[in-house]
Amino acid sequence: MTALPEIATLPRMLALTAERQGDAPAIDDEGQVLSWRSLHVLVRRAARAFIALGVQPGDRVAVWAPNLHEWIVAALGAQSVGGVLVPVSTRMKGLEAADVLQQSRARVLVSIGEFLDRYYPDLLKDQPLPDLRATVVLRSAREGDLGWEAFLAKADAVPEAALAQREAAIGPDSLSDILYTSGTTGRPKGVMTTHGQNLRAFETWSGVLGMHGDDRYLVINPFFHSAGYKAGWMAALIRGALIVPHQVFEAEQILRRIQSERISFLLGPPTLFLTLLSHPQVADFDLTSLRVAVTGAATVPPVLVRRMREELGFRTVVTAYGLTECCGFATICDPQDDAETIANTCGHAIPGVEVRCADAEGRSVPAGEPGEVLIRGYNVMQGYLENEAATRQAIDAEGWLHTGDVGVMDERGYLRITDRLKDMYIVGGFNCYPAEIERLAAAHPAVAQIAVIGVPDERQGEVGRAFLVLRPGATLDAASFIAWCRQHMTNYKVPRHVDILAGLPLNATGKVDKLALRQRPLPANA
Repeated sequence: MTALPEIATLPRMLALTAERQGDAPAIDDEGQVLSWRSLHVLVRRAARAFIALGVQPGDRVAVWAPNLHEWIVAALGAQSVGGVLVPVSTRMKGLEAADVLQQSRARVLVSIGEFLDRYYPDLLKDQPLPDLRATVVLRSAREGDLGWEAFLAKADAVPEAALAQREAAIGPDSLSDILYTSGTTGRPKGVMTTHGQNLRAFETWSGVLGMHGDDRYLVINPFFHSAGYKAGWMAALIRGALIVPHQVFEAEQILRRIQSERISFLLGPPTLFLTLLSHPQVADFDLTSLRVAVTGAATVPPVLVRRMREELGFRTVVTAYGLTECCGFATICDPQDDAETIANTCGHAIPGVEVRCADAEGRSVPAGEPGEVLIRGYNVMQGYLENEAATRQAIDAEGWLHTGDVGVMDERGYLRITDRLKDMYIVGGFNCYPAEIERLAAAHPAVAQIAVIGVPDERQGEVGRAFLVLRPGATLDAASFIAWCRQHMTNYKVPRHVDILAGLPLNATGKVDKLALRQRPLPANA
């Protein structure tokens, strides 16, 4: 591979991969296949079309669509002319999407048309968007709207030389994207990162995992999230792997696609793999093509790593850690690490990045002691868009990003995330970290998935409430589960309330939606 500094912009990376991979398939979007060479041609056409729409260097171009090949083409096309990509969650309603468009001052919106029984552009009709100059509608555009093909046709008015001039002006330090945080603690904030940061991080990530041009990568994480965008199609772009976009998180459909499309590479939260393992017919599918799995969260039970290898057939299972504010990636295990290390840690800091755990005053805590995870290095964001106060709160004067995650570092420098600071609850004066309790309780033979939250309690202040999903064919009641917990964990950690559900609510990235769980009323007899 060419030395990264020479290609540290996305358009140059695409050009290099297209030259290297040629007519090898780049994207297989439900049978619509683009080779790397044809993807490069199509991206350059989209880039010239963006110039025709008046997109200037630094202008924001938003993409509001599910995982489709046009999403990738639009993103790379905008970035090729110096535009800054703003992914918008398809889970958002009109008011929420408008807030992102307003904050980012997006000039162009690329939106899906009909999706989930809605025509997405209609959701913005009553929203004030003074900076928006054009909307391009992907698939099923209505009469009067600018459809994708009509948008691409605008490229005919722009010479190649104009695009070449734009591409030459983009450097590693040019902004490539603004990703908005989930907003669970307030209004979403726009995280700014550059071409060079992202390419350097995911050249490392994909290299550690041994991703190569023969891999077939089913990208289930939504493209509007860093896991689907950066650790998804961008990583595949760097290595020349086939990108297989996937839209709907549904276990049987995923299993069928793994079998029929010979998928080798998967990334997802533990809930993805737990859901696949819980499918009653999982053993009936041919999953022998699976090679590499990447997961990571506060809770990755050791039993999950074992089952992913033995029942799903992954040869490599790796855990990693990151957040939007550090390009989505800061630590990773080595594929050669033992199963206990992979299950119980999320790896060590990547080259060029420092990670430590600190107390409330910012002082490093000893190995084995919990503290807030701090990150410093090339992957730390440029800041929050037009929000200096929030930027100063997140990144201290010495350049350390304060993640809000609680972690423990061992003597080897391997990090274990124990929880989010905000998720901790206190039982009778004892700090309880839900992820620790989830990890312990996941060893119960009847439990397929578990999520724990803190709820108010008159006597203890707070107590734990556990939400369980059982393995197929298993039976378990609340009293039996609580009795088992009393045998396997300290008393104050034992959940006092237990709900047994058919499935846990998930957010757009496939992680357990604890906000939705907190909104569920306690049973009347609690």
